[in-house]
Amino acid sequence: MSRERISRNIVKRIIVDGVLVLDTPTCLSNGDAEGTTDMMLLRDSISDKALLTGSSIAGALRNYLHEYECNYGSNETRSNMSTKLFGDLFAYKDENERNLSEPRKIQLREQDTQSPLIINESISTKVPRVELRDGVKIDGKTGTALDKKKYDLELLSAGTQFSLRFELLIESDKDEVLLKQALSIVLEGLKKGEIGIGMKKRRGFGKCHVEEWQIWEFDLTKKSDCIAWLTFERWGTQPHSSKQLQNVKREQIDKRNRLFITANFKLVTPLLIRSNQTLIQNKCSADTVHLHSYRKGGNKPIVSGTSIAGVLWHRAERIVKTLDKDLKIVNELFGFVDEETKEAKASRLLVDETIIENTSELVQSRIAIDRFTGGAYHGALFQEQPIYPAQVKEDDKKKKDKNKYKKNPDESRKDVNISLKIELQNPKEYEIGLLLLLLKDLWVSDLPIGGTSSIGRGRLQGLEARIVWYNCNSGSLEEKRSIFENQGKLIISEQDKQRLEYFVEKLVEQV
Repeated sequence: MSRERISRNIVKRIIVDGVLVLDTPTCLSNGDAEGTTDMMLLRDSISDKALLTGSSIAGALRNYLHEYECNYGSNETRSNMSTKLFGDLFAYKDENERNLSEPRKIQLREQDTQSPLIINESISTKVPRVELRDGVKIDGKTGTALDKKKYDLELLSAGTQFSLRFELLIESDKDEVLLKQALSIVLEGLKKGEIGIGMKKRRGFGKCHVEEWQIWEFDLTKKSDCIAWLTFERWGTQPHSSKQLQNVKREQIDKRNRLFITANFKLVTPLLIRSNQTLIQNKCSADTVHLHSYRKGGNKPIVSGTSIAGVLWHRAERIVKTLDKDLKIVNELFGFVDEETKEAKASRLLVDETIIENTSELVQSRIAIDRFTGGAYHGALFQEQPIYPAQVKEDDKKKKDKNKYKKNPDESRKDVNISLKIELQNPKEYEIGLLLLLLKDLWVSDLPIGGTSSIGRGRLQGLEARIVWYNCNSGSLEEKRSIFENQGKLIISEQDKQRLEYFVEKLVEQV
């Protein structure tokens, strides 16, 4: 019995090169629990450099493209751009819900196609700098750590670079314009830093960007281009022959429905988020040191996304329990894991890590007191090194007061210590109201962040805020709706008060 081999009629090949740079620490775990930490990094077996697998890149790009085209939480179909660029799957929800006959299943399976986009695995350009982070689950009732809920991660430091290589195969019977448009969207998403990789991307890890792309397009119907593709240096760079992606029409509208909150705060009390002091390169003898992370050539004090999300989560539970005992609103917002049924849902609230600016570090000695005798416990002397707001010199203060009405933003940045950035996917009006209450508690120093808050640490004071809602109006045009904008003013206008109160009223109605 003779079998005819069906081959793809490839008429064009597009090769894309770029250098991926990590902006925040990233966990590319191998899933192996055996090691010095609970999550060990995936490394090259020969050079000990970090390994970024092609499946990790493809999964992040596919998810971004699907959300860009269809919004968050929607199901894939065979007609989506993501399936055209990254291949079809047989098991789609709309097809599984039908009572399909076996011939129909075979017919659908024959329609499955592999991805026309080839994504190479990448190894870091150098042996990476590694950070260790630990985390713990907090009991909302007692405010203390739960038993056996502590974990630690091994992370790639910010600044780690990976060389990316994509190759798009265009067949004669495929829609070339659609494939180029889909590729252009994901390349632009990587360039803007909107695509994260690794785990805990919703808590500030895995942010990255590509500064510039190099693109080569080969028309295999032409002899010269065919020879050029055959002689193309696969593992080198050829910047002189690079060109832009041709014949691309950006007709696809970004249909992601999302809310952005950007708020600047200043520290009014010391701040301490505990970390391993080995991350600090100076000679510090303190027992507890504030969390630092490698940024732009040095270790900088930061507020982690997990810390901010944790305090917002527990305060949201407290607000909802005051109004009603059902925590469904909080679980839908922050995600949950049911220990009994193993049902889980990812958080729709994305919180970025942020560097703490204009600070100083001082070592503070403390001691435990015996309540019975009123004396000090033997051997219970310990030292902590929290972050303090930097002292403003008198000359700088006069200069700031003189220029506080100028439009130059750099003149008033000395007061800003923390810039908080939050994104909410598919926001509902009552969820916006809950976030406004959380922002208000941070704004008025009622909600502390970090540890040792019981002795007055971790209080912030709001300086300026901006809340923008990006939504798609009737599926045709993108709408940018500014809910609130407070640039350097502590006084809120009556119009803004009514606008903000509307969302809080929606929250009260919901619960």
